[in-house]
Amino acid sequence: MVEFTPLCVPWERRLQTLVVLQWVGCWVSMALLCHVVFIGLLFTRFWIISILYAVWWYLDRAKPWQGSRHIDVLRRWAVWKHMKDYFPISLVKTAELDPSRNYLTGYHPHGIAAVRAFTNLCTDGTGFPSLFPGICSHLMMLNLWFWAPVFRDYIIIGGMVAADKESVSHILSREGVGNLLAIIVGGVQEALDARSGGYKLELLNRKGFIRLALMHGAALVPIFSFGENDIYEQVENSPGTWLRWFQDGLQKVTGGSMPLFYGRGVFQYSFGLMPYHRPVTTVVEKPIEVQKTPHPSQEEVDRLHQRYMKELENLFEAHKLKYNIPRDQHLEFY
Repeated sequence: MVEFTPLCVPWERRLQTLVVLQWVGCWVSMALLCHVVFIGLLFTRFWIISILYAVWWYLDRAKPWQGSRHIDVLRRWAVWKHMKDYFPISLVKTAELDPSRNYLTGYHPHGIAAVRAFTNLCTDGTGFPSLFPGICSHLMMLNLWFWAPVFRDYIIIGGMVAADKESVSHILSREGVGNLLAIIVGGVQEALDARSGGYKLELLNRKGFIRLALMHGAALVPIFSFGENDIYEQVENSPGTWLRWFQDGLQKVTGGSMPLFYGRGVFQYSFGLMPYHRPVTTVVEKPIEVQKTPHPSQEEVDRLHQRYMKELENLFEAHKLKYNIPRDQHLEFY
């Protein structure tokens, strides 16, 4: 039976749901809708709108590789506070970040939709600027999202940049200091293994970000979101199933993954694409000092990679009991 939401839900909770619904709608359909509108306008008397935007797009085409475009007034919108309170999301600082340094952070886990990474680093909803004054945060994401008209501008003003070496070089070398660049290391492949109560991280062979940290002398900051995998459920897609075969093939062709997930609805709790009301706590660990090495050897990369994994394990073990994770549960790297 369908379990409907009660009529007496407070207005504040309804507002939180509306904000998250907007966010889900953006990521599920806005990129496609923007393409449709952009092309469709060309065949109407409003064709000039698409032409003018195309000119702007051409002139601004390099921005995702040049540090994005932070607009603080938009990042401080009250809607992000409502989005944070929907779950709720908490941001925990374990050490200071010196604004005279640059940082490269690995964000774990990816989850289904990386909701926490967006809320923590692309908005002021959880108070990142207050916790880490003088630090400007950026979040890397798949390049294909920046090929969607209008939608690209929406994500650029939030501090999102293209997942490319050029972006890393620009932020960590050409924009001075006080920058934090976050990479969701597990990527789209890890999203296919995002399950409630699961802690599998695709990290064993993900060493590119370690090499970049060495090349630019950027301190490494492990970040882990407890509860990230719990806000959605995913259809069974274990390796060997036909669904996983299809998803892996799609990823090879497009570079993106397509998890089949479900949550709750807007007016009922039984099914839908809205995330569940489940708390998420993001812990920012103390930085790992990195000596600048313009041409690091494979041995230096491997050594720092091993240390990074150890620090991430330590973070998980030190905090897991606070967030109702069983004592015998540990991170699993693959």
